[in-house]
Amino acid sequence: MLRKMALAAGALMIVGFTSAPARADLKLCNKTESRVGVALGYKDKEGWATEGWWTVEPQKCLPLLKGDLIARYYYIFAVDYDKGGSWGGKSIMCTRDKVFTIRGIEDCEGRGYTKTGFFEVDTGEAADWTVSLSGEKTTQGQ
Repeated sequence: MLRKMALAAGALMIVGFTSAPARADLKLCNKTESRVGVALGYKDKEGWATEGWWTVEPQKCLPLLKGDLIARYYYIFAVDYDKGGSWGGKSIMCTRDKVFTIRGIEDCEGRGYTKTGFFEVDTGEAADWTVSLSGEKTTQGQ
């Protein structure tokens, strides 16, 4: 009897350690029929940064940042890998073709990067936010 109680207590402890508290994230949901490449821009305590590329499969969601959001505004640039075209905006930041983390948004071309227009996402200072990508692209595919 004592052994069964010890086993049950051990099983409860394992369950307690494996269940993690809910975490907030910045997620992107690809509501298109194409694979999409995503770059992200944001400002943190060290200044401006851009990161890329995440590949988000059609009709799937993917966290771009894990944990509570630290900024109100985030910036997204996305490329349709299958049909061409992209989603962007007026906020200029730096990107490159390969996987990257770039600090600073000034003089992109002078530093060997591509100057790219991102669209702004206002999270309203929420701790958790999901961006859905669909609809018209800002540039059309070839």
